[in-house]
Amino acid sequence: MLKIALYGKGGIGKSTVTSNLAAAFAVLGKKVIQIGCDPKADSTINLLGGIPVQPVMNFLRENDRDPTLSDIVKEGFAGIKCLETGGPTPGLGCAGRGIITTFNLLEDLKLFETCKSDIVLYDVLGDVVCGGFAAPIREGYAEEILIITSGEKMALYAAENINAAVNNFSDRGYAKVRGIVLNHRNVPNETQKVYDFAKRIGKPVIGEIPRSNDINRFEDEGKTVIEGDPRLPVSGVFFELANRLLETEGAQK
Repeated sequence: MLKIALYGKGGIGKSTVTSNLAAAFAVLGKKVIQIGCDPKADSTINLLGGIPVQPVMNFLRENDRDPTLSDIVKEGFAGIKCLETGGPTPGLGCAGRGIITTFNLLEDLKLFETCKSDIVLYDVLGDVVCGGFAAPIREGYAEEILIITSGEKMALYAAENINAAVNNFSDRGYAKVRGIVLNHRNVPNETQKVYDFAKRIGKPVIGEIPRSNDINRFEDEGKTVIEGDPRLPVSGVFFELANRLLETEGAQK
């Protein structure tokens, strides 16, 4: 099983990259789980035709029983299993704690054993790398980290913090940074800035997502570009990234 966590600054396009990557993996014949680890709970919506799954934390607040997998997991495009951790009531509680609670619940429910997936993708907020948001790094849920960034100053600042957080656990056998994905915002000298950053931290740029009106067009329809039109050039970019990630040793077993 290939387990990848995608981190980056809020609003940088993690959910777009994650859901299109999930869709690409699925079209390539892989069984995929996507777990949204952001209180906004919107990571998987474009795999579900624009109709969101109920977040785990919402279910726990609104019901007097623990959920079953069918309560919190919804099947989306190409059979992708979608779920969202959600977060606390706004202004109350710790969003990071919601991630930890959800992960513990998923272990109890044996999500991975039941679904027998080839790929698990975690879409994680990267502005904060506290204990909860770092759980995919620390607790063995993810094996590899993709850092999503543009050439914008604050996006690169967040990317630097994420890389530092991963390095803090480098001697413990936890997840490693596989590489950088440049999600273009078309800022001045963007490509050079991101490649310079990648060189400085010693990680490759393994994907570049162009600015594309097709992405926005299909998101308005609650779809990824992979579902909307897999023949588009921008769809090809996600297929290329998916195939590159599948080169990981053991990913195709």
